[in-house]
Amino acid sequence: MLCVYNNIIFTVSFREISPQKHEKTMERLLICIFTMLCFVSASIGKKGFGPGEQDWGYVQVRPYANMFWWLYYTTADVKSYYDKPLIIWLQGGPGGSSTAYGNFEELGPLDTDLNPRNHTWVKDYNVLFIDNPVGAGFSYAENISAFATTNAQIASDLLECIREFYKQLPQFKPVPTYIATESYGGKMSAEFALVWDRAQKAGTIKSNLKGVVLGDPWISPIDSVMTWAPYLLGMGMIDTEDFKEINTAANSTKDKVEKDQWLEAFHCCLYTSSIIFEKTCDLNIYNILTRKKCNSSILSSQNVLSFDGDAMYRNFFQDETQSLDSLMNGPVKKALGLNVTHGNQSTTVYDCLREDFMKPVTNIVEQLLNETNLNVFIYNGQLDVVVDTPGTLHWVEKLEWTQWWRWLPREPLLSEEGFVEGFSKTLDKFCMYWINRAGHMVPKDNPAAMKIILRNLTSNAYN
Repeated sequence: MLCVYNNIIFTVSFREISPQKHEKTMERLLICIFTMLCFVSASIGKKGFGPGEQDWGYVQVRPYANMFWWLYYTTADVKSYYDKPLIIWLQGGPGGSSTAYGNFEELGPLDTDLNPRNHTWVKDYNVLFIDNPVGAGFSYAENISAFATTNAQIASDLLECIREFYKQLPQFKPVPTYIATESYGGKMSAEFALVWDRAQKAGTIKSNLKGVVLGDPWISPIDSVMTWAPYLLGMGMIDTEDFKEINTAANSTKDKVEKDQWLEAFHCCLYTSSIIFEKTCDLNIYNILTRKKCNSSILSSQNVLSFDGDAMYRNFFQDETQSLDSLMNGPVKKALGLNVTHGNQSTTVYDCLREDFMKPVTNIVEQLLNETNLNVFIYNGQLDVVVDTPGTLHWVEKLEWTQWWRWLPREPLLSEEGFVEGFSKTLDKFCMYWINRAGHMVPKDNPAAMKIILRNLTSNAYN
């Protein structure tokens, strides 16, 4: 007898048996077939772009607001994908694309030249890239009212995206899940993690969120701005007169922040950065050791004011981003069957968040520490200017939760070969990492350190 289900053919033969045995045999057969079908349905990943099984899709998080996600199933040697944690990656900007920058330039299975990446996170984890906020990457808004204007709205959108993700792939509901971020992504994800944890406790979402790691995070913008001049002076990038000029502009930014004049603070912040570009001949603020030619076109404050987060990134990684644009709007778009122009709305994303840009979310981090059981990790690359380590340390040491943490000794972060990749300081669920030989993009600059951070972050996965 032939049994056909979902294009799967089962061949079954029977000898002459009694009706009673026939009934029992049929029952066992049906159980066997059901088990086989469950096994088949477990491999539901699709052939996307590049190696391994993948899934992707859109979620309408609000009317006219559509968010894109792209999942890479782990390539680890496990019986089931769901035996490995899920890590969600969120890019910064705001307006940078997780599916592009995070995926192809930092931690996905392929680099921008489509060569296999030795240190891809997919080797050890399931990795979910979300283009966030609405309008970043392949995500898109159908009209201007659909763009997010506050951090709270971004967090709400992300929660809706995850709800729908679990509806489409319910097998991931019990899988230990962690949020990993970079730059402005840290600001967005701190609040995202908080609202997700609250929903999880209230039972309005079935999930297993266990922690969040904030990489070079734009959590307290003014602490970063106020340490730019001292950092650059200490690193030998400017002289005393340059320091005075940059510091004066930074203090003007601080004055606007203290008066809650958020849009004016945003403009003062960018004006301060324009002075840095002028005095350093277009220093790469993402990694001060990057060798690059002086680009006089960026030196004026007016040019800087017209940049969005995505465009600023392009200036410092021109070769990579030009290749990436072609990649995302060419073979990637075709392979995934999409009809949206990647990155087409990134400028609007940035513009809609200008009044929110300089607002701190240190209170949200405190709530994560005081009200949740989530692991809260922070890391900072020592060569980063835009979110420099001294600025991060300023706000971390002022958190109400970290008084005792301040007095703990730092421990060296050692690679498997015994090299010092940085330092760490841990108290219970909170940890901060000082990362050596890395700028703003730690997963790209020091993957060995990042591997240790992720291993520590996920250490409570099955507790």
